[in-house]
Amino acid sequence: MQLKGRTALVTGASRGIGRAIALALAEEGADVAVNFVSSEASAKQVIEQIQKMGRRAMLAQADVADYPDTYRMAQDVLREFGHLDILVNNAGITSDKTFTKMDHASWKRVVDINLGGVFNCTKVFVDQMLKQKYGRVVNITSVIGQIGNFGQANYAASKAGVAAFTKSLAKELASKNITVNAVAPGFTETDMVNAIPEKV
Repeated sequence: MQLKGRTALVTGASRGIGRAIALALAEEGADVAVNFVSSEASAKQVIEQIQKMGRRAMLAQADVADYPDTYRMAQDVLREFGHLDILVNNAGITSDKTFTKMDHASWKRVVDINLGGVFNCTKVFVDQMLKQKYGRVVNITSVIGQIGNFGQANYAASKAGVAAFTKSLAKELASKNITVNAVAPGFTETDMVNAIPEKV
């Protein structure tokens, strides 16, 4: 119970890696806000599992690419939990195409969620973390952000951006007792990865 008394928000927590992170945090004693965009039924299942562990849990619906929506979500979380200690920026999507076939909408949506969402979520909670002189921000990047991948120029660029954002913010906030770290998973069997066409 290393996290007893701590509160956490995990974005993209209704399934996949985010779901596993949310449950792991709860197992360690944290109360968890479960962010989702549209998969409410799946998010409610995660909430139920967390509550069975004796932890508090709440739905935190928002499109992290939308700053006003993210700000509204943050206010909901702070109203319910009183404060936030741990932010896990996990929400991410793919929209895989070779570059010659990639349209601007596919580029923008991936970058807006995968990179813009990290900015938005961190921005809406950082002042509160500074005020309480404690915070843990964990950004989920990807090995693809380090090595690139055929048909994933948008995804690779967004995840490389998250890595650079993490390094820069870590230097800004370390002296304030707020750590900012990144985890870069490889291919993990999730719904998102399973949806990638074999030829990509």
